[in-house]
Amino acid sequence: MADSKRTSERINFVHRDEIWKAHIKIEKDSDEAWPNKWGFLTEVYKEYDMKNEKLKEALKDMTVQQRVRPLTPPQENTHVGPSPPVPQTTQAFIGWRSGHPHLQLEKYNTVH
Repeated sequence: MADSKRTSERINFVHRDEIWKAHIKIEKDSDEAWPNKWGFLTEVYKEYDMKNEKLKEALKDMTVQQRVRPLTPPQENTHVGPSPPVPQTTQAFIGWRSGHPHLQLEKYNTVH
């Protein structure tokens, strides 16, 4: 800290004590004002906690088969076609797949 480097200067203990008292007073005032400003958050947290407990109980009642979604076979949804040849230059490499209509991401409509 800066105080440890400045050993030649005198330390005003009374001034430091007043600063400390001001900090404590601000903390105390904030502690008293918090329920009026932010007390509603405690009620929301209690509601959240009750819902969380209900969900935990429902999860305990489920079997392992009900918790885990069955796997989708990859051959049903994945159709990979042949890729176009890789371009020779780096400038042509940018967007080289999107130039082909069957490889574009927007299959149904363009985004505006």
